[in-house]
Amino acid sequence: MFELQIAPAPADIDELGHVNNAVWVRWVQDVATAHWLSAADPAHVEAYIWVVVRHEIDYLGNVGPGETVTARTWVGEAPRGARFDRHVEFTGPDGRVRVRAKTTWAIVDKAAGRIVRVPREVAERFLPA
Repeated sequence: MFELQIAPAPADIDELGHVNNAVWVRWVQDVATAHWLSAADPAHVEAYIWVVVRHEIDYLGNVGPGETVTARTWVGEAPRGARFDRHVEFTGPDGRVRVRAKTTWAIVDKAAGRIVRVPREVAERFLPA
């Protein structure tokens, strides 16, 4: 599990006075990328890049100006070929989940420029012990 604190910038707030739905999508990617960069072997970061294949997002509550959320992300299961699912939850200071997402990512070999099977040594740094 990886955690990151996030506070919205003024531009993240929409005309309804809360974080815009498109911003949550960006935050899902930001949290996933931060997790990758913090846990991956530097050689793997150099060799591979991840692309989103699918997002499923449940918007359960709002976050307004001046509020913060804790983003938690984890990979629950071993990859299937080139793909794996990542889970992300954003909780407010009250502990309530504001947004929950399940995203599917595929790994791309940078040198070859194509999707490849997730190498075991890449996956094992992200799977539960």
